Amino acid sequence: MKRLIPAIRIEKPGSVQHVEIECPEIRPGEILLQVNRVGYCGSDLSTFRGGNPLVSYPRIPGHEIGATILECAREVPPQFVPGTLATVVPYTACGACTACKAGRANACRYNQTLGVQRDGALAALIAVPWQKVRLAPLDVHELALIEPLSVGFHAAARGRISSADTVLVIGCGMIGLGAIASAALERGATVIAADVAPAKLELAKKAGAKHVLDARDSSFHEQLQALTGGHGPHAVIEAVGSVSTYQTAVEEVCFAGRVVYIGYGKAPVSYETKNFVLKELDILGSRNATAEDFDAVIELLKTKRYPTAETITRTVPWAEGADALVRWAEDPAGTTKIHVQVSL
Repeated sequence: MKRLIPAIRIEKPGSVQHVEIECPEIRPGEILLQVNRVGYCGSDLSTFRGGNPLVSYPRIPGHEIGATILECAREVPPQFVPGTLATVVPYTACGACTACKAGRANACRYNQTLGVQRDGALAALIAVPWQKVRLAPLDVHELALIEPLSVGFHAAARGRISSADTVLVIGCGMIGLGAIASAALERGATVIAADVAPAKLELAKKAGAKHVLDARDSSFHEQLQALTGGHGPHAVIEAVGSVSTYQTAVEEVCFAGRVVYIGYGKAPVSYETKNFVLKELDILGSRNATAEDFDAVIELLKTKRYPTAETITRTVPWAEGADALVRWAEDPAGTTKIHVQVSL
């Protein structure tokens, strides 16, 4: 009889529960990880609510991972040592599509992300290829923040953000905070953060934003103009995914500016398309993250300049892991990040 391990699984929209699954068996080139901490992602919330078009049910969520190497199969390089702390790059790549051949495997046409197109890490143990494991001398809670921060880091890289830029980041959730931290702390840009929640704007300041704006303020445009010498920001990173924020990004960016979209639009967006041409804009999508983005986040977290503790809204024990997702769905606005403590 195969050994069973505990997991948390979304059975169908609105239903999540603790279950037991078969213990994974590691194959050559794989590492068995003891999962210590998993962060709930917005995609997990969307899956629970039934709004994630990429998911089939039932699905074990979780791709924001802090773990310990438990066992290494043969063909794993010697630097991966049992007992070492690690995180996981949770995306697959086919190696053959146009994105992969262009060196942009994060945008693989056939990508499967842990917890989305395939079962994720909200279980006691997971087995992954050694190439997806990133070693990092960080605390467990920091390890589980690397993946979501890396998505924001990738957006800043896509936007070619530099120290010469003033950047507007719309949305100060976890991904937006990553974009803020990369733009300000890693790249030296002047960052203006916009959100509707005062607590998130305060957190944005700690993540590196020099200025913060209430996106609902009727004088938002005038304030942004004043902060940018009447030109608008050089780049706008959109991390919300609403119709209004998609439009705002194009309207507020300066002439010859760059717009980076991370947020998935929830509905079709209508544009004043002349802005695309008159401003000669670069419109860029940003998907997932690269191993290099993971490494950049690790380097930043090692400096202790990013407010990791303040970013985590709450950490819940394993027994409350399923209920935490239900409660988040009932009150999403007050949460930046929930961590589930899988093991000590």
